[in-house]
Amino acid sequence: MELTTVWFVLIAVLWTGYLVLEGFDFGVGMLLGILPKKEDKERERRVMINTIGPVWDGNEVWLLTAGGATFAAFPEWYATLFSGFYLPLFLILVALIVRVVAFEWRGKIDDDRWRAWADRALIFGSWLPSALWGVAFANIVRGVELDAAHEYVGGFWALLNPFALLGGAVTTLIFLTHGAIFLALKSDGDIRRRAGDLAARLSIVTVVVAGAWAVWLQLAFSDQAWTWAAVAVAAVALVGVVVATRLRREGQAFIASAVAIVAAVVLIFGSLFPDVMPAFDVANSLTVDNASSTDYTLTVMTWVAVILTPLVLLYQGWTYWVFRKRLSTADIPAPTGLTFTRPQPAPTAPTGASGSLEA
Repeated sequence: MELTTVWFVLIAVLWTGYLVLEGFDFGVGMLLGILPKKEDKERERRVMINTIGPVWDGNEVWLLTAGGATFAAFPEWYATLFSGFYLPLFLILVALIVRVVAFEWRGKIDDDRWRAWADRALIFGSWLPSALWGVAFANIVRGVELDAAHEYVGGFWALLNPFALLGGAVTTLIFLTHGAIFLALKSDGDIRRRAGDLAARLSIVTVVVAGAWAVWLQLAFSDQAWTWAAVAVAAVALVGVVVATRLRREGQAFIASAVAIVAAVVLIFGSLFPDVMPAFDVANSLTVDNASSTDYTLTVMTWVAVILTPLVLLYQGWTYWVFRKRLSTADIPAPTGLTFTRPQPAPTAPTGASGSLEA
């Protein structure tokens, strides 16, 4: 197998890790505005945030690695993608930054308004990337308008086509379902029950919307017959999610939703190959050959990946094992942090009284 093909597959694997792991992070973030009950909203939101608190930043590393690998292995693809899709990728970046700040600073100030703004940032920073990642991947697999210099010339509004918008709906629904399942798996008590109920309802809508999009992709944009297998696996996995959530088998439901995401990535990248960014004019398409780095660069990267990737996987697996227990509102202590209230100086004794005591 050529190194260009190896790195195409490795980048697909990195995106798979990101979408499976960060997918439930996004789902929990989106559910912050939906799931908590009004009478105990703050404690339930803290339970939800704490289910992903130990792992969300590690999950984002998969995105950084996927971007770095694309830059190093396929610089032409990276340049065309990040210049042509500049606005949607910029919006994703802003949303992720806002989300990081909200995670890190939500508990620093013990104030309801402060926490409310942090929650809005978490919700915004979860909904927007969930939709835009689907729009971006749908446009990549559909093909875009590239000129002979491999520059994108289609404009922003061309990215908001029906196939891409449906792709955004698919990723949003899959992440919502994935997040609800994860929350049911990691929480206890009433919030676990409501998360399971919501996952069961969402799974039905997800099957219909995701199934329609996958069949559309296969019929209209895939030249590979074998990718029908990925469509079939995704369909079976999503049906498995429906059944498992009905039976409240949270572990099986989570595995099934993760398999559905893996199958979706296989379908997207399998439909692309050997292109990395197809153009409406086939002669202008970027492929694994005309977009790649030199063989020397790919060889060095391969050895680095062989040495470091197992260490990263072991560390991240250990993190999930350490923080494997369920959480409930009973595990949430009283909030701590600074306050916006200015401390009042301690009262001082009158001068006369002090003098009389000395006398």
